[in-house]
Amino acid sequence: MDEDEIMHDDHGDHDMEDQEHGAAAAADLKAAAQTVGGMEVLPWVEKYRPKTLGDLVAHKDIITTIRKLVDSNRLPHMLLHGPPGTGKTSTILACAKEMYGNRYKSMVLELNASDARGIDVVRNEIKTFVAQQTISFKREAGQVKMVILDEADSMTNQAQFAMRRIIEQYSAHARFGLICNYVQKIIPALQSRCTKFRFGPLADDDVRGRIDYIAAEEKLTIPEDGLQALIKIGGGDMRRVLNIMQAASMAFDRIDENAVYLTTGTPLQTDIDSMFDTLMTKTFSDAFTDIDAVCARCGYALTDVIQGVFEKLSRTQMPNTARLPLFSSLSEIEAALAKGATEKTQLGALVGHFHLARNAIEKTKA
Repeated sequence: MDEDEIMHDDHGDHDMEDQEHGAAAAADLKAAAQTVGGMEVLPWVEKYRPKTLGDLVAHKDIITTIRKLVDSNRLPHMLLHGPPGTGKTSTILACAKEMYGNRYKSMVLELNASDARGIDVVRNEIKTFVAQQTISFKREAGQVKMVILDEADSMTNQAQFAMRRIIEQYSAHARFGLICNYVQKIIPALQSRCTKFRFGPLADDDVRGRIDYIAAEEKLTIPEDGLQALIKIGGGDMRRVLNIMQAASMAFDRIDENAVYLTTGTPLQTDIDSMFDTLMTKTFSDAFTDIDAVCARCGYALTDVIQGVFEKLSRTQMPNTARLPLFSSLSEIEAALAKGATEKTQLGALVGHFHLARNAIEKTKA
């Protein structure tokens, strides 16, 4: 070994030591940040994030596949996509921690593409990380590095094309794990280089089991109606369920249905029923005034009212000549609200469309 090679090895030793010291310091800071004045402040989303693949409660078929790929040293580049809160990030972090153990900090680069989304990050930070060989480097699973890119659908197209080239060039040195909500925003050239796993919303039974476990750990009282409300409002998003539970536990001793709805600002079912009856029976001016008063008093957003009215309408017996135009109108109102339309104007549209539906029902009866 010549002098240049010896100097390179010494430099590699120092880099590895610096990385390990940096990792230890970061761990100490994280531990200190978890408590303030002796009180725990760590969000439950992080506190109860699964540490291993065995801790994950859903998508057993995907977990089994990934475990087999890891055990057989054939882990590919992966693209995990699906709605938020379904376990994508937890899965790939658990996979990396099982592969690397104590070497996790030096072998894994975690980036959030919504913050670092430009081509400079791809060319500089990612390329530098995967190009730098570690001590005792071996081209086998557990030794190749891993780059985890969260919210990859926020990357610019230019950055995605640069990422495609890096994946091709450094496949022997690193594995890439891309995470996104909208796979259609990932360029086809990048999709074709990854094994895709779709994470659907969590099943009710999986959410229920996790709620029961956390309730036991935190000594929470959650009756059946509160459990059902958490599952319904969560919509298969475990992150949202945990955030609601943590917020409700700070305000209420008992997390029942009312506590869940009040914490989230979601209209109570009794209020939705009352507003629906108002829309179907009262005059335009009275219906507008009454619903506007309820929303102001309870702090309801019209978007949430629209969702509740939609669910109520889908369960109500009504002629199709009245029901179908209402469904279309509700979608138009919701889209207008999403684009920034004023709530009072759209509330007027909601009341007006229901009056048209009532006229259609009267014509059907006649």
